Parts: sequence; structure tokens; C-alpha cells
Amino acid sequence: MTAKLTAVRAGALTTVQDAGRPGHAHLGVPRSGALDAPAMRLANRLLGNDPDAAVLETTLTGCTLRPDRGITVAVGGAPCPVTVDGRPAAWGAPVRVPAGAVLDVGAAVTGVRSYVAVAGGITAEPVLGSRSTDLLSGLGPLPLRDGDLVPVGTPARPVPPSAAAPWPGPPGELVLPVRLGPRADWFSPAALHTLTSAVYRVSPHSNRIGLRTEGPPLERTSTGELPSEGMVLGAVQVPPDGRPVIFLHDHPTTGGYPVVAVVAEPALAAAAQAPAGTPVRFTAG
Repeated sequence: MTAKLTAVRAGALTTVQDAGRPGHAHLGVPRSGALDAPAMRLANRLLGNDPDAAVLETTLTGCTLRPDRGITVAVGGAPCPVTVDGRPAAWGAPVRVPAGAVLDVGAAVTGVRSYVAVAGGITAEPVLGSRSTDLLSGLGPLPLRDGDLVPVGTPARPVPPSAAAPWPGPPGELVLPVRLGPRADWFSPAALHTLTSAVYRVSPHSNRIGLRTEGPPLERTSTGELPSEGMVLGAVQVPPDGRPVIFLHDHPTTGGYPVVAVVAEPALAAAAQAPAGTPVRFTAG
């Protein structure tokens, strides 16, 4: 029989995530999926799971789980304390959790999002080919609540021998390479210079939909209304206050504010781990 995890403490925001739902933007469905996909894949690899097997993505405060059967887990992403029945356990490596024991994934020491992978993967019901929670459209399982049961699959292969894994640290400064456009012509040359020379900071109002920034506003030369148009992952949209917003995995598929630039997708994993107050610099690629 397969295991189930009881959420003893759900944490501030814990969701099920995998590789997401690419290819459904024409239906108004965002990609969703793990914001720090490399961390998710490394945690899965440590357990012998498929790289994109569903995991739990925690936010800042971690979570606490109790399995009804013995399981093996790996906690990665944002560094955090890990305990099993109150005893310290390894972060970033496979850990055995006996039936009925309490696995506590603590608050992030640095970074924002930790990933709890379980041998066999999380087996929430898939929607449009993905088990991911989508906060914008409401597809997939709801964010974890205290007392929820989380189903776990049967491991397809034994957990490989434990080995050291290179976990990148959360960024002290977030450097985001951008390609200007498609609406860069809506902004003054001075605004484009500001975008690629000023230092912004991550706003505490950031979430899975977008990383908001605080810093100098970007001046528009075109003040007209822009009809809604398609939005892509990494789009740097500029709302009326002039502060850039970087669209992350749960972003809307259309929008009516101009997109001044687009961040290269590989840089977005670091954005997922940048806490409020982290300096942000945009560099022209």
C-alpha cells in the first residue's frame, strides 16, 4: 500500500508542484510548476524519482508532516533546519522517516522556498497533465491546510546511495539578464537607462504570480491604453506606478500594461529564492 502524509503544520504557503502545465496559454492557463525547478529536480534525483515528480514547495516557514508508513524524503532549495521526532536530520540529502514520526521542515534560514521530495513522488490528482497547484487559475490541489492528507506514490526504484550534491545558495544580489521589448518603445531613453543601471529591491508583496520590485519608476512616453496581449514567463511588466514586475510561473496569460523587457528563463530560479529586500539589477543581454 502507498503512504499518506498528514499535514500537522501546513506553513505559510505549501503547495504541490511539478514541471507545470506548459502549452495551455491559449486556454488562459498559466504554466505554474516549481519556481525553483533545479532545486526540485535535484531533490528528486537524490531519491531516484523522475526529475519532475511532484514535490511540496514551502514558503518561508516550512511545514510539518507525519507519514502513516515509513518514507524517505529529501529537503532542498532554501536551507532550513530539518528534524525527525525532534532529532536533527540532514538537509539536502535522503532522510528516512518512520511511520508515525514527525518530519519538521523548519523556516528558511536563507532564501524563500524549500522543496520536500518523497521517494515515489506526491500523487495528487493531475489536471491538464500536471499535479501543480496554480494560485491564479485555481487548478490543481489547494494549498496545504492543517490536517490535509497528501498521497505518496510507490517508489519506482531504490533510493540511490547518498552522495554530496551541489546546492546553489540563495542570491545576495539578484542579477536578471533581460532582452528589451516588446514595448520598450513606450518608455523614454532615460527610463531604459534607469532599468539597466539602477538598483531595485525585491518587494515583500511578491508571490508566485510575480516578483514585485521597489525602486525608481520608469517613465512612459506613451500614455495611451494598451489592448490586452499575451504574456510570457519572465515578462517585465510596468504597471502605472512605474515599478517593474517580473512575471513568475503563476502569471496571467494576458495583460494590459506594457512589457518593457523579458528576463531569460534560467535566471528565474534565483528570483524564486530572493527574499524581500534583496537588491535587484537588470542587465541588458
